[in-house]
Amino acid sequence: MIECPLCQCKKVIAFHQDKLRVYFRCKQCLLVFVDPQSLPTQQQELAEYQLHQNTLTDSGYLSFLNRLVECVLPHLTLPAPSILDYGSGPCHALAHLFAQHGYHTDCYDPLFGPFEIPAEHYDVITATESIEHFHRPAREWQRWMTLLQSGGWLAIMTKRVLSADKFAQWHYKNDPTHVCFFSVETFTWLARKHGLNVIFPQRDIVLMQKPKQ
Repeated sequence: MIECPLCQCKKVIAFHQDKLRVYFRCKQCLLVFVDPQSLPTQQQELAEYQLHQNTLTDSGYLSFLNRLVECVLPHLTLPAPSILDYGSGPCHALAHLFAQHGYHTDCYDPLFGPFEIPAEHYDVITATESIEHFHRPAREWQRWMTLLQSGGWLAIMTKRVLSADKFAQWHYKNDPTHVCFFSVETFTWLARKHGLNVIFPQRDIVLMQKPKQ
């Protein structure tokens, strides 16, 4: 029986099918996800990622990521907040952008390295264009909740599911490494489940704060 990889609910429905994959939607958290049999191997993921040409000299790429940085900066009230870029990719562009504002950022990426997270807790965790790649989002989310300090911010950039009709025409689903698709409703469900405050400051960006204890 297929279950939701985010909330483990077994109440899932068929959502869409194309020539390559079948997609389901969870009736509890509304996550859209691919059939587990369609999950790519690590070798397939690496081959797809290596087609990308993102570099620190690509002004368009930096401008794209800077949208998230600009959303996070107003919430960095500490003089030296600890920041983790989770799924940083090979060129660590987000760390480069935060450094321009005087902030150091630790990086973690299970495929490109660094392969270990250096600290136990962080004031800010960013995930830009990475959450849609998670094969086991429940595990990754729980890890974030452990890593995130009281009062800390989780900043996510990912395109969101809007409707079944738009999903059918959506280019974002065609990347074979994109396997989980979130919506405003999914993030709202996650915030409620984990007791987080949630805001949607821009298209494709969600910020969640862990309340101060």
